Amino acid sequence: MPAAIEAHGVGKRYRLGTDQAAYDTLRDAVAGLLHRRRRPEQEMWALRDVDLTVQEGEALGIVGGNGAGKSTLLRVLGRITEPTEGWSRTRGRVGALLEVGTGFHHELSGRENVYLSGAIMGMSRRDVRRRFDEIVAFAGVEPFIETPLKRYSSGMALRLAFAVAAHLEPEIMLVDEVLAVGDIDFQRRCIERMSTLSAEGRTVVFISHDLGAVTRLCTRAVQLDHGRLVAEGGVEEVVQAYYGSVFQGGVEARHQVDGDAGVARVAIVDAHGGTAAQPQRGEPLHVEVEIVLARDLPGIDAAIAIDAIDGTRVLEETWSDQHDLPPLASGAGRHVIRLSIPPLLRAGDHLVCVWLGTESETYLYDDLLAFSVLPRADDRQEALSRRRTVQPEVRWQRVSDAAPPASGA
Repeated sequence: MPAAIEAHGVGKRYRLGTDQAAYDTLRDAVAGLLHRRRRPEQEMWALRDVDLTVQEGEALGIVGGNGAGKSTLLRVLGRITEPTEGWSRTRGRVGALLEVGTGFHHELSGRENVYLSGAIMGMSRRDVRRRFDEIVAFAGVEPFIETPLKRYSSGMALRLAFAVAAHLEPEIMLVDEVLAVGDIDFQRRCIERMSTLSAEGRTVVFISHDLGAVTRLCTRAVQLDHGRLVAEGGVEEVVQAYYGSVFQGGVEARHQVDGDAGVARVAIVDAHGGTAAQPQRGEPLHVEVEIVLARDLPGIDAAIAIDAIDGTRVLEETWSDQHDLPPLASGAGRHVIRLSIPPLLRAGDHLVCVWLGTESETYLYDDLLAFSVLPRADDRQEALSRRRTVQPEVRWQRVSDAAPPASGA
């Protein structure tokens, strides 16, 4: 079966600073020409050597940072812009929602814009009339449907634009990061609508910084970085690879030890002491510290603290707090201790702070390791950005439902 979308060797180049200016006089035009000749021409490749195949009925997510080339790729696939090199082709009618209000005219009413946008996307007038009530109901703009679009808020215009694109019944649906403008309920309904389109066998290509939404909607994902495709595969695998490239905290730090006591190594390890990958939210965390003593220091003690990157202390535990443990060290040499932390840290950047000392003297008290806790692939962006210190695994349950009304009431 032929693929719904194919792209081979796609590259898109933009020339920077070469826009033609309008001049009032011949002298200005000549001066401008000489000025441009003195300036070296600059080029920027928004895409380079991108090969991509999307099968019919597949839901593909495209992830990457700002400027990675995601939107440019969608414009190439949607035939809005031509590639500088390579080629792409689609099979089937394409519905694209790449910018808020694409195809809308602000002087026309909502009703007129529904018909205009539908015509631009290839719908007949009969198609629009047949789906009109459903489109307006989905957008939730019934009271304003005869109002000029210039009176709409950006959220209302977005809802109407998405409703038209989603009810076009396209074989291929291209959706850029426009859903971030809508409220949470609208985002949920959009994801459900795209899931329905995918379940009906239609092809969906979806860009979003809400990687939880990408994970819930898509069956496969690709990652772009500076215009190049750097990862491709299962959606959770690609999302975790992207998270790993964004969060740059390490899992080990080594330090020079001078004086009577110090720390030579701090590391995030697995339960058996092996080198761990970057920890993920919802997993236990094990912090290993290698202490070096130049001589016997009776009463030596250690504490490990975890701070959020904003300085908030999340936890602090001291070796001597656990009364069933032996003394920390019995003499000079290297002593390795490990603190196991239950899965409570929220996704984001953290610091490991270590204190080493006795009741009368402090030998070390410093931040020794910066590390990152990766989000889970299915975490919603709204949940990740919520302000909180910890994010333990919690469980909701429904205790009771509203009783049905009594008969005859």
